[in-house]
Amino acid sequence: MNSVFILLNSLNDWKPYCETDSLMTVTDYLEHRYGERTPKLVINLSDEYGYNSEGYYCSLLAQARGHRVLPGVETLNKLESGAGIRMNRNLQQLCQQWIERNRITDETWQLNIYFGTCREKGLEKIARFIFDHDPCPILRVTMNNHARNQIESVQALSLRQLSESGQDDFANALDCFNKKVWRSPRSAKPARYNLAILYDPDEKFPPSDKDALNKFLEVARKMNIHAELITEEEATRLMEFDALFIRATTALNHYTFRLAQRAAMNDIAVIDDPESIIRCTNKVYLCELFEKARIPAPASQLLFRSNEYSFGEISERLGAPFILKIPDGSFSVGMHKVASDEELRAALDEMFRHSSVLLAQEFIPTEFDWRIGLLDGEPLFACKYYMAKGHWQIYNHAHDDTGRNLCGAWETVPIYKAPQKVLDTAVKAAALIGKGLYGVDLKLINGRAVVIEINDNPSIDHEVEDAVLGDELYYRILNHFVHCLNRLHAQ
Repeated sequence: MNSVFILLNSLNDWKPYCETDSLMTVTDYLEHRYGERTPKLVINLSDEYGYNSEGYYCSLLAQARGHRVLPGVETLNKLESGAGIRMNRNLQQLCQQWIERNRITDETWQLNIYFGTCREKGLEKIARFIFDHDPCPILRVTMNNHARNQIESVQALSLRQLSESGQDDFANALDCFNKKVWRSPRSAKPARYNLAILYDPDEKFPPSDKDALNKFLEVARKMNIHAELITEEEATRLMEFDALFIRATTALNHYTFRLAQRAAMNDIAVIDDPESIIRCTNKVYLCELFEKARIPAPASQLLFRSNEYSFGEISERLGAPFILKIPDGSFSVGMHKVASDEELRAALDEMFRHSSVLLAQEFIPTEFDWRIGLLDGEPLFACKYYMAKGHWQIYNHAHDDTGRNLCGAWETVPIYKAPQKVLDTAVKAAALIGKGLYGVDLKLINGRAVVIEINDNPSIDHEVEDAVLGDELYYRILNHFVHCLNRLHAQ
């Protein structure tokens, strides 16, 4: 039996499209005339979504019944109120380039978006952005031809409003968005849950290498979980899945955060959850958090673009040399070790171009950093990450003769062999963030554990972090999703 309901005011509206047993009238859905079937997803294609309309109540009752629905009531309320969307500078520039390239001279023009896709080549990222903000099956966006703030309005469209070419675009987009509508079940025994693993095949320093990603898929199959790798381009399919595992480096002003938000809003179990991303991806936030909770951490000072600083002033407080960090840097990127006024001036000139606030931090040289991986508040793995040869960081981003980035050696040890002080401090620090999957980086100095940072998106590489637990590490992470989903379904 198909696990997707497509709601229509009249079944005749579906005549241009392929037959499917997913179809249901709005009235039948509202009156609960669909037997014992429990859909994974309800696609609401009502003619009218306005407040108190039947289409509105379809989305409202779907959420009350525990059915995942597109669009949700929150989206309908935003569309009804005319709440605006503002693209970031990169998307505004992309849009302006498209306008100029296509010689758009009209003051306003329209863009139709079908499940996050569009016909116009070059505007795909903008279509996905708007769909992420207002997840609705069919949207008509009125745009202007200005250099900035091009989005004038966003409204929902019905099937009846589509042209013949629009019908083709809709059918193709639906096929890509929810392939289960058209495909037969993979086997007689359906999977317990469907897990999307988001990754970036072009990322230079991914949180998981290909072998680890394949391990997740392999162990998931053994657990009767259908796991699938998806990229940013396929993220419009998010509503197909019960759970989302983000294995691309996260950031706040980034598609990973927007997808985490969408997942959380639609009761999709997600690692990393939005709150963890907010708390972990900014070193300034973590610095304040550690100070408030009295977590041992390096001495720190915030630097602001509007102020002037001298090396002597900062080193008097933090010692010399000290470290400068961009708040949202990762994998040792966006960091400078400063030992003089000249180095300070050069570093500030470069780094203030990327952020108006920087973090200056005490330099604590050690042979290696501890990384304690935690899941649901419990230690999962313990690693020693050694500094790159002849360098003060784990990653040396200066290229060697072969053009490779150098990183230090590593050693994974059983949890019981990690110093108890390191474990206790890591557990206490991670508790400030949540119950997800975290990597706490610490230094052990004269028996004192000092927290450097907490990663919401810790590395899980094959034969590195899994060197002690092996497949058990993947099983524990996937089983965490199962427990989360079981709790959600029991509510």
